[in-house]
Amino acid sequence: MNASFATQLLGWKRLKASGKPVPNSADSNSKASKALAAKILDHLGVTPEVILEETPTSLGPALERLVQEDLEKSLLESDKARIWHVDHKKVIADFSQYAHLGNLKKIVGKNPVLSADLGLDYLIRPDVTVGVTQDSLSVESHPFLHAAISCKWTIRSDRVQNIRHEFLQMIRHRRGRLPHLIAVTAEPMPSRIAAIARGTGEVDAVYHIALDALQSAVEDAGSAQQKNDLAECIRQGRLRPYDELASTLATW
Repeated sequence: MNASFATQLLGWKRLKASGKPVPNSADSNSKASKALAAKILDHLGVTPEVILEETPTSLGPALERLVQEDLEKSLLESDKARIWHVDHKKVIADFSQYAHLGNLKKIVGKNPVLSADLGLDYLIRPDVTVGVTQDSLSVESHPFLHAAISCKWTIRSDRVQNIRHEFLQMIRHRRGRLPHLIAVTAEPMPSRIAAIARGTGEVDAVYHIALDALQSAVEDAGSAQQKNDLAECIRQGRLRPYDELASTLATW
């Protein structure tokens, strides 16, 4: 239930001020976050004595790249009948449901009034996109957007709003079936995960790269509220293990 690349990213870092080790997924200002993140590392077998010098410092971009690389491989293995296009930061206007937005951009760019009124916040570049060409002989110039993935190493209130805003724009502007709108995270706090997982459907599901370890950590060190939040998100299908993502996309 943990992503194959989880320990390439999850590890310990040293605080600049004190030099003390702290989990790199933790909010250093939150005791609860540090406690849960430390337990996650315990269950992954990464002890405080092991400071992973090779662990990327820019964890958000590193998560995006590893998700892209993992899906490129795993989707092809899961379903060889479809032609998959897994990209990083590709604009949604390059996909069939949103191709009209490219033309809209040209019109808006020529009209200052429309530019001021509409802006360009509908030209979204998801962290990772999964496109599909159903027919290898198709002359369709744009693949179908099968999934849009927002990768958030950790979760803060502003990041939650960014995800909701982008996905809401994609819901409103599509012409055709909606892609799977999902988030991938390493956040250790169930209450913060619930801030994305709950809602009115802007986000289909949140996939955690170390859900098995997170469940064990919350059982060991979580408060009653953290346990309830985690159980609710899992029970409602809003929080899922990352290793289910490729099979979900391949069978959907």
